[in-house]
Amino acid sequence: MKKTYHGSCHCQSVRFECDIDLQNGTSKCNCSSCSKGRFWKAFVGRDAMRIVAGADNLAEYRFGSKTIAHFFCKTCGVKPFGRGEMEAMGGVFYAVNLVCLDDLTTEELLAAPVDYQDGLHNQWEQTPSETRHL
Repeated sequence: MKKTYHGSCHCQSVRFECDIDLQNGTSKCNCSSCSKGRFWKAFVGRDAMRIVAGADNLAEYRFGSKTIAHFFCKTCGVKPFGRGEMEAMGGVFYAVNLVCLDDLTTEELLAAPVDYQDGLHNQWEQTPSETRHL
């Protein structure tokens, strides 16, 4: 069931809300950015994401194919979400950093299914051989 969550960066300059059904799954990737940042995400569509404060305090970073805009707070450096646009994902989407959701309970997080992608080898449909570190 979809639930509205409220999120922020560490210093709370950037605040957002999003509608997520965690039972639809979450994901972790082993690409260099996600593994170094321990980015645990859920994907939501454009209409399910709302920045309520601090949009002007976001810095954008792109790498690799430059398909995804990774956003970081200019003050504290935390990455609350990324944004991309891909037909396979239904158009514009956001990858929400689950650990930035202020009202997400530990129980909800642990109960959410996790899918692992091998982004390191650009084989997104495959699970990496090792996932314990993600």
